[in-house]
Amino acid sequence: MSEVASRIVASLTASHRTIAIAESLTGGLLTSALVDVPGASAVLHGGVVAYDTALKHSVLGVDAEVLAAHGAVHPDVAVQMAVGVRTALAVRGEPAAIGLSTTGVAGPDPQDGQEAGVVFIGLAIGHDVRSFPLRLEGDRRAIREQTVERALEILEEFL
Repeated sequence: MSEVASRIVASLTASHRTIAIAESLTGGLLTSALVDVPGASAVLHGGVVAYDTALKHSVLGVDAEVLAAHGAVHPDVAVQMAVGVRTALAVRGEPAAIGLSTTGVAGPDPQDGQEAGVVFIGLAIGHDVRSFPLRLEGDRRAIREQTVERALEILEEFL
């Protein structure tokens, strides 16, 4: 995972692009994976751990109606988190070029009608905004670690 994170930081540095991260089930692990790379401060605006669903709306701007209708574990929520974190973590008035988000169920219990292992990654690069569904297996720790690994791989594919 650190090799992927290193390549991402190098790519962002070379292209003079910045990133902001919004996390739910990963609880800061995704941001930490980038922070572990020397030089990340040149490209990483920061991370928001919006673990409580209310924060997804109040801090990241996720539509309250979407949250009420679908809960926090939904592709639209992942996309809106990725879009919203770019502005929420703007530096000197400049939003991050890229927003990356994670939302899902690490388990062991279901959440919002979704089983453990249901995860959505959100990615916003310019006007290109997408969600990526994942179906992961394992215990809580394994699901969170796999989410970070897949989020970094997805990001690298689009850089």
